[in-house]
Amino acid sequence: MRVGLIGAGRIGAVHARSLAEDPRVGRIHVVDTDPDRARQVAESIGGQVADGVDTLLDTAPDAVVVATPTRTHADLVVHCAARGVPVLCEKPVFTDPATARRVAAQVRETTTPVCVGFQRRFDPGYLRGHDAVRSGAIGRLCRVHLLTADPEPPPAAYVAVSGGIHRDCQIHDFDVLRWVTGREVVEVYATGANRGADYIAAAGDVDEAAAVLTLDDGTLATMQASRYNGAGYDVRMELAGSRATVAVGLDTRVPLRSAEPDAPPLAEAAWPGFLDRFAAAYRAEVAAFLGLVAAPDAGGPSGTSGGLAGHATVDDALQALLIAEAASLSRRERRPVRLAEVGADTVPAGTVTR
Repeated sequence: MRVGLIGAGRIGAVHARSLAEDPRVGRIHVVDTDPDRARQVAESIGGQVADGVDTLLDTAPDAVVVATPTRTHADLVVHCAARGVPVLCEKPVFTDPATARRVAAQVRETTTPVCVGFQRRFDPGYLRGHDAVRSGAIGRLCRVHLLTADPEPPPAAYVAVSGGIHRDCQIHDFDVLRWVTGREVVEVYATGANRGADYIAAAGDVDEAAAVLTLDDGTLATMQASRYNGAGYDVRMELAGSRATVAVGLDTRVPLRSAEPDAPPLAEAAWPGFLDRFAAAYRAEVAAFLGLVAAPDAGGPSGTSGGLAGHATVDDALQALLIAEAASLSRRERRPVRLAEVGADTVPAGTVTR
C-alpha cells in the first residue's frame, strides 16, 4: 500500500514508525507545513516528502493518516473522504458541536472509511475490560470508575486552544466508557477546581475535574481527571459487576502506593506519559486501520457503528464531544445536565459500538 502521513509532529512521528514497520506498506509520503520536519520524519522511515495535501491526494494513495493540529482536522477529513481516500484521524476531529454535526453528516454521505484515533480501544487492558463486560464474565455491571491523571499540565499556549479538560483530556474516557459498556450517557454532573498554574484558570479551565455520569440503563460511572499527578501518568478504569470486579491499568507501573505495611512496592518506574503508556495501542490502531484498508469488505459504511475494525467512527466522536459539552455546561452552571440539552438526541440511533 501507499500511505500518506499528514502531519509530522510528535504523534505523527509515532504513526510514521508504525506505518514503516508494517509489511503491507510499500511507500509513505509525508506532508507537513514545516518542510524540514517533514524531511526529517520521511528520512527516518525511508519515506518521501509530498509538497502538499492536494499533491499527495493526486497520487491516489490507498490511505492517509492525519496527525496535524486540531484546528485542521475537520477540513482534512472531509476533503480526504470526498476524494475517496480512507482516513485515520487523530482525535479530536472537531471541538464544537456545529462543526461535529457538519463533518459527521458529510462523512455519512460517502462510503469512505473514516476512523478516529481513540487508541484506548486497542489497548490490551481495555480490550479485556470490554470483553469482561460484554461476555457477562463479571455479571451485571453495577458501577464504573475512570481516571486520567497527567504528571504535569500542558503549556499555556495549548491550554488556551484545547477546549478544556473535558474536551481535551476526558474525551478519551467518554469514548471508552461508551465502547466498553455498550451504553449511552444520558446525564452528567461535573465539577472542577484550580489548584495549580494561573494560566489554566485564565483560560476558563480547571486542573482537577470530577463527574458522575448516568448511563441509559441506570448504571453510574464516576470520573476524575488531573493535570498534576506528580507520581506519574495514571490512567485506569474499574468495572464492578455483580460477580467480579476488574481494573484496567492496574499494572506494574501504576503510580499508586498502598498504605498497608505488607503491600508490595511498585515493581517498575511509573509511566512518564501517554506515548509510553499507549505505545502498543497506537501500533495496534494503525495496524487495524491498514487491515481495514486492505480488506474493506471486513468493515462497513463510515457512519455505522462497529463497521471500522474496532475504530471509533465520526458519530462515536460526535457523541463523545457532546458528553464533554454536557460536562462543561454542568461545571459552569453547577447542575446536572441531560445529554438531550446539548443535542445528543440528534445523533443517529445505534452509533455506540456494540
